[in-house]
Amino acid sequence: MDVPDSFEDGFSKRTVIGALFVCLVMMPASIYLGLLTGGGLGGAAPWVTVILFTEVARRSFMKLSKQEVYILIYVAGALGGAVGGGAFGGAIWNQYLVQSAAAKGFQIADKIPTWVVPHASSPGIINRTFLHSDWLIPMGLVVLGGLIGRLQWFGLGYLLFKVTSDIERLPFPFAPIEAQGATALAEHTQKQESWRWHVFSTGAVIGLAWGGFYIFVPALSGAVLSKPIQLITIPWIDLTLRTERILPGVPTGIATDLWSFLAGFITPFWGVIGSAAASVVAFIINPHLVRTGKMPNWEPGMDTVQTMFASTRDYWLPAGIGVLLGISVIGFFEVAKSTYYARKVGGARRRKDAALAASRGDFSILGCAALYLASVTILVVICRVLIPNFPLWWLLFFGFLYTPLMSYVSARLVGLIGQGVEIPMMREISFIVSGYKGIDIWYAPIPIGNMGGQAQFFRAVELTGTKFKSIIKAEVLMFPLGLFFSFLFWQYIWRLAPIPSNAYPYAQKMWPLNALNTCLWQTATLEDNRFFYEAVFAPEKQMVILQWGLAALGGYTVLVLLRLPTMFIFGFLRGVGTMPHYTILTLSGALLSRYYFERKYGWKQWKLWMPVMLAGFSCGMGLTGMAGAALAMVIKSVKQFPY
Repeated sequence: MDVPDSFEDGFSKRTVIGALFVCLVMMPASIYLGLLTGGGLGGAAPWVTVILFTEVARRSFMKLSKQEVYILIYVAGALGGAVGGGAFGGAIWNQYLVQSAAAKGFQIADKIPTWVVPHASSPGIINRTFLHSDWLIPMGLVVLGGLIGRLQWFGLGYLLFKVTSDIERLPFPFAPIEAQGATALAEHTQKQESWRWHVFSTGAVIGLAWGGFYIFVPALSGAVLSKPIQLITIPWIDLTLRTERILPGVPTGIATDLWSFLAGFITPFWGVIGSAAASVVAFIINPHLVRTGKMPNWEPGMDTVQTMFASTRDYWLPAGIGVLLGISVIGFFEVAKSTYYARKVGGARRRKDAALAASRGDFSILGCAALYLASVTILVVICRVLIPNFPLWWLLFFGFLYTPLMSYVSARLVGLIGQGVEIPMMREISFIVSGYKGIDIWYAPIPIGNMGGQAQFFRAVELTGTKFKSIIKAEVLMFPLGLFFSFLFWQYIWRLAPIPSNAYPYAQKMWPLNALNTCLWQTATLEDNRFFYEAVFAPEKQMVILQWGLAALGGYTVLVLLRLPTMFIFGFLRGVGTMPHYTILTLSGALLSRYYFERKYGWKQWKLWMPVMLAGFSCGMGLTGMAGAALAMVIKSVKQFPY
């Protein structure tokens, strides 16, 4: 895809209306769905927003430019698909963590600093409100962190784009995909309805039907009853207690989310097979560990969450670390191999002239460098104030050396082959190696990150012919809107019912497990770190790490030598130590896709349809979630009134 000769501003009043639509409609639905089922709107937000606007434009005899469409996609994806419901989702998690049984059991509840979350006895926690003085510093850090993060990724991301795209002329093979999608939707405003609309509508109808009883009924019944009616158990049917005699120490069950089944249609087949094989291995290893006394934290009568944590603590945590180390070696090898072939094949791009750069609206390189350096300096100062005993040189190393260097390496590889690289668990390992003692380090805004992907983002913006200043305008719009509506909806939903509670089945089941894993890691920097030592650093656990690291490398080598699909080993390694409940559904979807639909419609056509259909399914689920969330919040609000 060639770089256009001219560039236009994609920010318009339609972008502002689209951002307001996403904040008012998509964000609360995403929050509610995340608490209820564990899945937000994700990719549905930009699809719904853009299709709505393109259809309105068609019927109004208007045409949306591809620049406007791209900015709409960017805004809708950033706001509607915000992880955790925006900036204040983390605050809701922290209020749960400080009160959780996990934090009390690991004796860290009273060690979590008040600049992260108020104490559990604070009126701001007891009364479930952000409108209390104890929340001022945590909320201030959330706002400041969001602002600095934007300055950081924009400054360094643009510099990486200039180096890898304009100077080194790297091809960025995956950037045209996003750009072509925006172009196709823009052209759709003046054409007849294409296959995309029909496939999207089919997926939306399926999502509406499934969401009707999976989301709408529990949401509505939960608003009027003490416990919501679940026509099918959310998020899984727990079979652990029924199978513990023949499979002791194994968490068993079947997920009930249709998305897990449909995900098998688009997930690489051999990756799914590998994940399924990892679950089978767990079915063999866990009972053996129980019988040999190597899983002391498991006992009969434990449900899925308790069994999952016991097996993770006793065996699969060090196994997972070994797998990550093996994957990192494999990843660097794969990237090096792909880089060699990319260099060999080549792919020169035409050189841009000064007039094109001016039309594109390039920024000052020195200004962007100063922006990044200033943002890192501010983060270092904040960290020194919050954690004064943490070694300063670690902060300087992360902010001024590691992050720029690793980001450049990753950006260069993304530009060559579309695949970045990262050292796994660098942040966690550095905390442990530093010798620092205290829980606060896990919550400090350490200036570490990987901005390599931002180079491809700017490349996609360039390919759509969108002026770079459009991104700045969109960010200026999104930042205050995102903060305000994230605060508003989280405060509102939190006041209606405790989070987690019976009203939110997924959060009620999964948050305790996540809290246990989080607290286990955080004990690594305590004076009394026996929990983490027993899980990771004991001699027998070091052997487990070594065994699984070598197993990862050995399995990959065998597949390469036999010329078998290497995706199998990646799927297997990804499935190590994970909950097997979702594997059955995903495997079923993958088998149905490969041996029925691909043969009936053809591999290329089927793989072209499925991403669009899944986006429609997410849209249908999202619409149902929005309706259920709206009615539930209205009913709960009315019930709170004294009349």
